[in-house]
Amino acid sequence: MRNSVSDHSFYIESDEEDDHQEKHLDKSEENGDGNESDSSNYSNDDDDNHNDRLESKPSSYNSAWPQSYRQSMDIYSSVPSPSLTFLGTPSLSHLGSSFLASSLTKRHTPEVLPSLHKPLISQAEEDQPPQRRSSHTLLPPLPSRRSAIKKFPDEKSVAHELPVSRQSSYGQGVLNGINVLCGVGILSTPYAVKEGGWAGLSILFIFGMLSYYTGILLRYCLDSQPGLETYPDIGQAAFGTVGRIIISIILYVELYSCCVEYIILEGDNLSALFPNAHLNLGGYQLDARHLFALVTTLAVLPTVWLRDLTILSYISAGGVIASVMVVICLYWLGLVDHVGTQSKETVLNLSSLPVAIGLYGYCYSGHAVFPNIYTSLEKRSQFPAVLFTSFAIVTVLYAGAAVMGYMMFGDSAESQFTLNLPTDLVASKIAFWTTIVNPFTKYALTMAPVAMSLEELIPSNHTKSHMYSILIRTALVMSTLFVALKVPFFAFVMALIGSFFTMLVTLILPCACFLRILKGKTSPIQVVTCILIIIIGSISAVIGSYSAVSKIIHSL
Repeated sequence: MRNSVSDHSFYIESDEEDDHQEKHLDKSEENGDGNESDSSNYSNDDDDNHNDRLESKPSSYNSAWPQSYRQSMDIYSSVPSPSLTFLGTPSLSHLGSSFLASSLTKRHTPEVLPSLHKPLISQAEEDQPPQRRSSHTLLPPLPSRRSAIKKFPDEKSVAHELPVSRQSSYGQGVLNGINVLCGVGILSTPYAVKEGGWAGLSILFIFGMLSYYTGILLRYCLDSQPGLETYPDIGQAAFGTVGRIIISIILYVELYSCCVEYIILEGDNLSALFPNAHLNLGGYQLDARHLFALVTTLAVLPTVWLRDLTILSYISAGGVIASVMVVICLYWLGLVDHVGTQSKETVLNLSSLPVAIGLYGYCYSGHAVFPNIYTSLEKRSQFPAVLFTSFAIVTVLYAGAAVMGYMMFGDSAESQFTLNLPTDLVASKIAFWTTIVNPFTKYALTMAPVAMSLEELIPSNHTKSHMYSILIRTALVMSTLFVALKVPFFAFVMALIGSFFTMLVTLILPCACFLRILKGKTSPIQVVTCILIIIIGSISAVIGSYSAVSKIIHSL
């Protein structure tokens, strides 16, 4: 994710002049930086400078679909500087927007800085042919390497005269990790204990340890070859273009499914607060749940049309605070207000344990963003510590909510513990509205990568590309409403996502890619561990997905 001087691997350039200039620029960088070393990819002390050098080399990994993955996941996972524009409304501020840089991960490139001194559309840019197949209304224009070198020969000195702010610190990396890992899954942890029993809670910790290990494997994959920057890049390095496309589709479907969960969550919680709400629409009677699902969809639709989501991304960082706040409210209600039902508790429930597997698996679905977090770190040797801290904190939050929620409500726990809370207490209202407001900021950020990937299929020179972008995003939003109304089972949908998609993205694929990319360079212990994780992930995916689908069909 760190944008280096030759970071235009998004574009395929075959001009000999560009290649010559790029080599000259890389050579001058190496001569000017005495900190660069020839350390190995596995070095914890010198891999920061080594990876900086690797990223300065051209790459062809990002030339295949999806080209927008890195940019869209950057804004999805971090807090950029505020800027607000709509689709099809270019602005100067957008040149430094979250698609290229973010204030939390603090990435600014020498290419972006000079571009701020140029007009919005220069003559050189107008004369150049389209360089990527995507909608002009979505992806921000990046200055070509040729024009940047010719017109700004001193751009390196310009960049270094400013504070180096493209790299994130240890604390910022931890905050990004927590923000990605800790989401709406925390609401279903008491229900997961209900489905699996107290003994099933151990699955949460097992998945936490395995997910941490596979996150480290992704780092080894990224360090194995120059140009690897994202999860799809890793898939391409391991299994070719087919692997890149398959992994990308899996990641995008997982994000789309999370948006469906947001609609279901809003309908459930708002209908719990206002159970008597209804609407007669064209002869159709909408009850509270259907009404609020529709209202939520119409409310988030304009946010999905935004060209620059930096405002929402900035606000969505409050998701960490929101998760902590909800858990605090739960403990307050249980320990101070003595809310709870003296319901039966189960030690082990084998019949519904597969559902609990999916729910616990969903808690650690953040691997799609880990490469972004890793490449944004100022000291990449800190990545294991960043990952460990993030996993430790979110595991404590998940386990704390699971234990207190199940102690309070036992086997009467609902799919979201907020649905068990009384609506007349202050702490309950805080928990309710915190849960309700949070998805409004996350929906557009979660849907943006999916929309951007589809918009890449629109020819960049199409005269109606802006209209097609609006139509694509509107269709995606409306389709999530349709799915949410047809399958309104929050816990079972989450269990399906956690069992199938999360097991693939978090456990199976990182190990498979690691074994394929680093074939012959791995130790016997690593090989055995990866094979064991793949087996665990495959078994969990099969039984969890089957159980979740069976529950959904039975409920229908």
